[in-house]
Amino acid sequence: MINRILGSIYGRMRSAYYKNRYLYFRYHYNIKTNFGFNGTDIRLYGDGEIIIGKDSYIGTNSTIQLTKGFKVCIGDNCQISHNVRIYTSSANPDQDFTKPKTKPHKTGDVIIGNGVWIGANVFINPKISIGDNAIIGANSIVTKDVPANAIVGGVPAKLIRYKNY
Repeated sequence: MINRILGSIYGRMRSAYYKNRYLYFRYHYNIKTNFGFNGTDIRLYGDGEIIIGKDSYIGTNSTIQLTKGFKVCIGDNCQISHNVRIYTSSANPDQDFTKPKTKPHKTGDVIIGNGVWIGANVFINPKISIGDNAIIGANSIVTKDVPANAIVGGVPAKLIRYKNY
């Protein structure tokens, strides 16, 4: 009986915590109420800008990094699954990491078109544009722009085929 009561209290406190956290994100980044935070442990951070269309959502344990001077744009009707990472800044891999303080970064906006579906466990690098109605398969790393109506997947993400409708 006591476990059930404690579980209920814990659940309500956790729910209140995430509700307040997502209210902060909405206020701080000017996110409209028609954008869905679907789950827990969703993180937005940085001094950059985020622009979100209507009726889109992001899933549990996802992160959007917003580097100052750069932005993430998410179109209308986008479905971003759980454990997705979207970055506007990342270390440039083509360097000697053994030398101190020589760690240049690649930076750039991330533009996600309308009607995009991003599967679970996807990483989207800085300076990427994803065209309207594209699909990014689960467990993919997006290192190059994705054209409209494309289905891509893999590490790195490659074109599988175009939608045929």
